[in-house]
Amino acid sequence: MQLYKWFFLLAPLLSIANVNTNTKWIQNAVTVAGGNGTGSGLNQLSNPYGLCVDDDQTVYIADYSNHRIVEWERGATTGRVVAGGNGAGNRPDQLNGPTDVMIDKETDSFIICDYYNIRVVRWPRQNGTNGETIISNVGSIDLAMDDNGFLYVADYNKHEVRRYRMGENQGTVVAGGNEAGNRLDQLHCPIYACIDRDHSLYVSDYNNHRVMKWMEGAKQGIVVAGGQGAGNSLTQLSNPWKIVVDQSGTIYVADHWNHRIMRWSQGATQGSVIVGGNGQGSQSNQLSCPIGLSLDGEGNLYVSDCGNHRVQKFNIDRS
Repeated sequence: MQLYKWFFLLAPLLSIANVNTNTKWIQNAVTVAGGNGTGSGLNQLSNPYGLCVDDDQTVYIADYSNHRIVEWERGATTGRVVAGGNGAGNRPDQLNGPTDVMIDKETDSFIICDYYNIRVVRWPRQNGTNGETIISNVGSIDLAMDDNGFLYVADYNKHEVRRYRMGENQGTVVAGGNEAGNRLDQLHCPIYACIDRDHSLYVSDYNNHRVMKWMEGAKQGIVVAGGQGAGNSLTQLSNPWKIVVDQSGTIYVADHWNHRIMRWSQGATQGSVIVGGNGQGSQSNQLSCPIGLSLDGEGNLYVSDCGNHRVQKFNIDRS
């Protein structure tokens, strides 16, 4: 694994003035990308995974089954391919099952988790036709970076999260790494990770149906959401995907098989449903297997509604 000096917009802490533990969102969403059935047309998505939202509310989506990254400007009815889109493959101009996309503003490029090619790719934002492999041989669905420039890689296949200093090849295990399991020192297929201001690591522990918090230097984690087995009660999660943590320690979770987005306040023993949770479906107040999750600068909530092949925007409720 070779590392370069990057300045990523990756899994940031939320510092949005409009968002707090009492924030509510309008329950009927607006479709801002896709929603025209599964397909490869420019007005379609096929199993959207990760996403990010730019300052002008342009949405960038990892269009997993179309092996491309697409850009949907605010109010657009069609998207634009900005990376990949040349079929599944491992050439420099191809992707194979991209799972997340992030923006490196310093170099004006995208950082893409190219899952089935077991690599992370940097792709120029302006008329880029090829990507550059910047990490190889890692089964990563998501990445995170702290304010000291350490890179955290959640390895789904090795049940661990490693931290890398620039120039390191091996890295240091900072969560899991003790084979798959449900002990507090184990993970089972970690998917997403993010870092807080104290350098605590939050991990969506997919097959353990929980979110774990690992304090810096800790040998084991603590359960901060779920951990009561798979289920749909307010104390449970069912294969959590994307997580976001705000500055107060509140956790937002894409609760995949429960078709809902949950919020867990710091120290809470149960969460609350903030959107979805109305059964699996395609109505404007329903989700189907949500994966990605992001908030814009105004506090509006964006969800990759994977099973409905669309991205939903839940506007913040200002009433």
